[in-house]
Amino acid sequence: MSNNLEEYIKANKKAFDVASPPGDLWSRIEIGLEQDRLKKPLRVPFWFSIAASFTVIITFIFIYTYRNRTRELDIADINPSYAKKEMKFATLIEEKKDSLMVFATSNPDLYKKFSQDLNDLAADYTRLKEELQTSPNKKIVVKAMVRNLEIQLQIINQQLSIINEVDQYKKENSI
Repeated sequence: MSNNLEEYIKANKKAFDVASPPGDLWSRIEIGLEQDRLKKPLRVPFWFSIAASFTVIITFIFIYTYRNRTRELDIADINPSYAKKEMKFATLIEEKKDSLMVFATSNPDLYKKFSQDLNDLAADYTRLKEELQTSPNKKIVVKAMVRNLEIQLQIINQQLSIINEVDQYKKENSI
């Protein structure tokens, strides 16, 4: 390809040297530039820019409120030491509930009464957790939540003690 171009240039060299641009070329270029300068730039209507600004503001407000609505407060957000206590009590309660389940087969009526008490306290804990999201004094609600877990643990310990006493009584009376 470059060979063809070189041959064309060599063959038509005289035509390149002879031809010169017309004399009025610069004046035509100047006129074209002036016409471009005189053309009005594209203007966006004022109301269109207001609508775009309004849309951006509404989008930011929506994103901010949506993000805050989905984020749920936790005890650790209020007081980290209470969060540790909550974890400790929750694991102990689960362990003790498993121990209660073992005795459920031998004393189903007693277990049913015990589980009702625990279900009531668990419902109270859930209500407190929901209240934590909207309460103006979150520290008091957190303390009440931890206290609820402490009470649940105490009740389970008492229930296990009662079940052990009942089993002991049955063993003594069966002999």
